[in-house]
Amino acid sequence: MDWINYHHLLYFWTVAKEGGIARACEKLHLSQPTISMQIKQLETALGEKLFMKSGRGLAMTDIGQTVFRYADEIFTLGREMLDTVKGRPTGRPLRLVVGIADSMPKLVVYQLLTPALQLPEKIQLSCYEDSPERLLTELSHNSLDLVLTDAPIAHNVRVKAFNHLLGESSLSVFGSSRLVAKYRKGFPQSLTGAPILLPMPKGAVRRAIDHWLDENQLRPQIVGEFQDSALLKVFGSGGAGLFFGPSVIAREIRDQFAVDEIGRVDEVRERFYAISVERRLKHPAVVAISEAAKTKLFV
Repeated sequence: MDWINYHHLLYFWTVAKEGGIARACEKLHLSQPTISMQIKQLETALGEKLFMKSGRGLAMTDIGQTVFRYADEIFTLGREMLDTVKGRPTGRPLRLVVGIADSMPKLVVYQLLTPALQLPEKIQLSCYEDSPERLLTELSHNSLDLVLTDAPIAHNVRVKAFNHLLGESSLSVFGSSRLVAKYRKGFPQSLTGAPILLPMPKGAVRRAIDHWLDENQLRPQIVGEFQDSALLKVFGSGGAGLFFGPSVIAREIRDQFAVDEIGRVDEVRERFYAISVERRLKHPAVVAISEAAKTKLFV
């Protein structure tokens, strides 16, 4: 049976948590060569690289991020054990580890996850953002409780997981007051020639938008394409172009990004899913997320 050296794991966890070897040296009162050697020994034992060069510092690899999440749980349990033995109250909250697809609108994510934090039981929420493919791999390794995404798991993905449709929303078109005043009249035909910001082509919502534009023979000027939905909206707020967003959070988009709504596109629907390894949701926080989405958010 293989056993892990927990001293090595502690040094790795501290470096990752402190953001670098120098700060970890101060925390552990050890020299840099000592910590570097211990981490190399852990990498050798695991057969995987845990860090990679990133500018002048270090960044965790995909495997490193997985190991860090396990290490964080291990050492959190260790602290709780000591508190219990010494008679100190622990009050350890229930952990909820959520993977968020990088295409998900951040305001929708906030609305979806908020009910979990409002449960009587204390919840410790951890959110990780990445591509759906990587998140599904983490889900299959039980590193995540849930994946939030805007597309169901594809049939060709070899991960045993289940789609739970949370709800759907039409899309609205937003923009700065100057652009909305210019292009509101005659919407949606007015979009031809208008500057527009779009999500990356690979996503489900982008494919739906492209199909709608083609069906209506609309030819906007594509100013930019973005993987991060929040960054797209920041550019839209600055007047770089018009952009699409879920109608279900239209008020929040207007308020947060100081933009106006030019019109609504009911023909284009964006769907939101919770993906889990369970056919029937059991985690109390995940159940709360699903129930609130279906009865309050997407109604």
